[in-house]
Amino acid sequence: MFTGLVQAIGVVEQISQQGPGALLTIKSAVLEGIAIGDSICVNGCCLTAVSLDGDCASFEAGTETLSRTNLGSLATGSHVNLERSLRPQDPMGGHFVTGHIDCVGNVAARDDDGEWCHMRFSIPAPFHSQVAAKGSITIDGISLTVVDVVDQEFGVALIPHTLENTTLGKRRAGDEVNLETDILAKYVERAIHYRASP
Repeated sequence: MFTGLVQAIGVVEQISQQGPGALLTIKSAVLEGIAIGDSICVNGCCLTAVSLDGDCASFEAGTETLSRTNLGSLATGSHVNLERSLRPQDPMGGHFVTGHIDCVGNVAARDDDGEWCHMRFSIPAPFHSQVAAKGSITIDGISLTVVDVVDQEFGVALIPHTLENTTLGKRRAGDEVNLETDILAKYVERAIHYRASP
């Protein structure tokens, strides 16, 4: 479980084919001191550390993860958002993030206003009903508040801190992003669906 509060931007040092999947080696100071088997949120995806070397950690990503997230598009030198898993004593500053990506969306538009920014994102039809204005959404592992929802797009307002300390600062129209809708929205929608069923 995570909060969606990104702790660092990591750099992909190496990508190696490993059977049908891949081994991603990522470098960041936030990875120092973790243990093999620890869960780390990488661009919103919960991955398991399988080997360690100082401030570098390697993670195995299977074909399902590579095909259903933007991790399959990573290359050496790519930047990724990182967050260690939530501990019971940690403050809950974002919202509950599982690290299980629902879908890949795209940056539909970017409107910069000085150091601030408003971005719009597309989201596939099966998931747009789980997004609500003033609700929470996770974009590439970042907990954000939805400003508005129109058809199959939603908007978020980004403060300078978020733009500087996450990969969203470099995102442009057309870029792919990992999306995880609010877990509460999933359960509510499922409950309503079954109550409405004959």
